[in-house]
Amino acid sequence: MCLGIPMRVVKVDGNTALVEQGGVSKRVRVDFIRDLHPGDYVIIHAGLAIERVKPDEAEETLRWLTMIGE
Repeated sequence: MCLGIPMRVVKVDGNTALVEQGGVSKRVRVDFIRDLHPGDYVIIHAGLAIERVKPDEAEETLRWLTMIGE
């Protein structure tokens, strides 16, 4: 089973971006996402941004993941 995690974009630098969620920051590839800006949310899977998501959808998913983890 694979799980993609929503993360917020902090900085975009060419084909990579710095993303963060819950105090965790990482650099990921963003080759498939056009016009990406800081503050956008993307789904991350295996170090790659695979889809942009709306902030409210990202926050709802993160709430569910938190509840499952508890």
